[in-house]
Amino acid sequence: MGARAYHHYHHHLHLQIPHRTLFPHSSPNPFSLRFLLHTHNHPTTLTTLTPTIRLFSRISSHDQQNPSPETPAYKQVFSRRMAMAGLNPRHRIAMGVSGGPDSVALCVLAAAWKADAGIGSNESDGCIDGLLGIVVDHGLRLESKYEAFCVSDRVSKMGIKCKVEHCDWSGGRPKLGHVQEAAREMRYQIFQNVCMENQIGVLLVAHHADDQSELFILRLSRNSGVIGLAGMPFTSQLFPMSVTYDVEELSNHGILLVRPLLEFSKEDMYKICQVDKQVWVEDPTNKSLLFARNRIRTSLSNISSPIIKSELLGIISACQKARSVIDKACLCLIKRCVTINNHGYAVIDLLELDPLNVQDLCLSKFIALVLQFISQRHRPVRGRTSKLLLDYMRNLPCKVHLTSSFWNLFLLFELTVALFHCSYCSWLLSLCSSQDLNHRLQTACGEKNLDMATVIEQIILDGKSQSESFVPNASDVPFLDVKSSESVLNEGKRCGILSEPTYQYILSLQKEEAREFHTKTEDPPEDDRCQETRSATTLSELIHSEVLYHFMNRFVVTWKFQKGIAEYITLPSNEISFKDALKGTNQNCFCSSCVVGQDNVAVVRHMIDADWLYLANLSTGLSLGHCQEKCMPSSPKVKNREKTTSCSDYAKLSAQRALRALKFIPLAARRSLPVLVNSQGLLLSIPSVCFEFCPYLSVSAVFKARVPLGGGHSSFI
Repeated sequence: MGARAYHHYHHHLHLQIPHRTLFPHSSPNPFSLRFLLHTHNHPTTLTTLTPTIRLFSRISSHDQQNPSPETPAYKQVFSRRMAMAGLNPRHRIAMGVSGGPDSVALCVLAAAWKADAGIGSNESDGCIDGLLGIVVDHGLRLESKYEAFCVSDRVSKMGIKCKVEHCDWSGGRPKLGHVQEAAREMRYQIFQNVCMENQIGVLLVAHHADDQSELFILRLSRNSGVIGLAGMPFTSQLFPMSVTYDVEELSNHGILLVRPLLEFSKEDMYKICQVDKQVWVEDPTNKSLLFARNRIRTSLSNISSPIIKSELLGIISACQKARSVIDKACLCLIKRCVTINNHGYAVIDLLELDPLNVQDLCLSKFIALVLQFISQRHRPVRGRTSKLLLDYMRNLPCKVHLTSSFWNLFLLFELTVALFHCSYCSWLLSLCSSQDLNHRLQTACGEKNLDMATVIEQIILDGKSQSESFVPNASDVPFLDVKSSESVLNEGKRCGILSEPTYQYILSLQKEEAREFHTKTEDPPEDDRCQETRSATTLSELIHSEVLYHFMNRFVVTWKFQKGIAEYITLPSNEISFKDALKGTNQNCFCSSCVVGQDNVAVVRHMIDADWLYLANLSTGLSLGHCQEKCMPSSPKVKNREKTTSCSDYAKLSAQRALRALKFIPLAARRSLPVLVNSQGLLLSIPSVCFEFCPYLSVSAVFKARVPLGGGHSSFI
């Protein structure tokens, strides 16, 4: 293959460098490395001439002998930013490490921050206590595994414990043009998993000011509003994309993601690595113009005017201030106007909300947060769904309450409006409380998980106490009334944030990238709504007896039945008395002809219209066989119907009570309730309304959302 060099600087000198010079303690390198040394008033960079190898770089001897006077200032800024996040050196912290100059600089500053506070080394491995580096091998290039271990070796020599994780692309490698996005999602999922495994609640990443500028231009070209143009938050909570069956993973505190380098530039990253005599790597994929970020990065790197760079960061800062005001207003609205029902839907008090007197940006963000909670998507719901609800609330202000549920959003897009009387629902909840499941959740999480959640909560509170004083008044913030990216630029120029040359330059970058975006040949992503709808309509999963399952990221479901057999049961006159009567009987039994059967596996799915009809027929006293024939013709008929009397009579009473409860749940919300069926598809239980076909069958469902209302903590200050 032909050699390739990147000509960023004017002078260069060819050098051959032995492998052991760069990797003195690593395994033999299967690749022949040849480097190009650039000399300029910039950190010296060694660039490989092999196209597929990452580029290893180090500083010159002159730079090593002349430490920068800015080093103490860098440490002070880093320490101040960590304090603003609510962190102190005694907290356990993980860092995402790629081996590039940004993450290496992060390692240098974090290690110094710990050391300056007197945090010693761990006796077992000699590494700094409470600091973990995570290196992710994406597995998208042949040499990536080797490079990951080389980076890990370098980080370990800095006194930082390091862990290498490998991506599993069992679902298929990402398509060309979507590689960076897919790799990012996989990387952050791995970060979260490693943090949870090591009981670490805080993750640091090395995004800096230049990254914010790139993201601003990228979102500007996609016509983002002021909320999107605020860029990456300083701190935010990350929640796992999926929850495993292990109850210890069901805690929804997530981890706290912190970006302490957002006040630093790319030049600062190089200088920090220089002074600490650290070697870094350059990823050749970061030069590929196939990716939008790389195209924008190349354009921004050509800016020679410090005024343009400063004004670009200035308008980003103004957008962040506007978003901080919007976020604070939205959280206040959520506390005042939204009630989350234990059946998994939200009730919005429109009288308290008064949507006609709420600014469009605040109301749109408020709606997006509520829809995100109901749908349990990782990112807020926007676009057509959000606009539909916004228009509805604006045009029909006479309604009192608005109910939103999962199936409102992704199947019917219908909006059910109702008044709710909570007295009966409260009685039902107390009657059907899943105390056993709640106890198991609390017990199984253990002290470590509870401690971790407490630590994260305290860090967030400390961070808020530091940052809330910096949130400006709404009257002092521009952009609260603008609705498009072009309006943001125009308002920025009007307010004096952008000069005419900077305005024209940013506008040219926006148009250039927008044109590239619309003409690119890569496959367009599927419509999010259609993708969610398709997955929603096919939700059906096997669940084993006495195993906790997180259904639709919203309900924790578990079930069990007794293992003995009783040929005859005496049934009292009502269901509740019968449950009490069971306490004096043999608890290791169930009906010999019960439809539950003796399988240890059942199926959990969402409720469908046929379930309602089944309950209606069962409540009228129709026999089990008639109910099956009338409502579920595809289900096999139960043999020996005369032996099913006990269960059928109990199921009749249970169905009557369930129907009364369902009347108080909106139609669309019913469709998201978990339902347990047997292997033949016959309805066994709807635990949310306390329907159970057999008295010896125990099913529990507790609403436990993966992402909390409001999307978790975030700060842009």
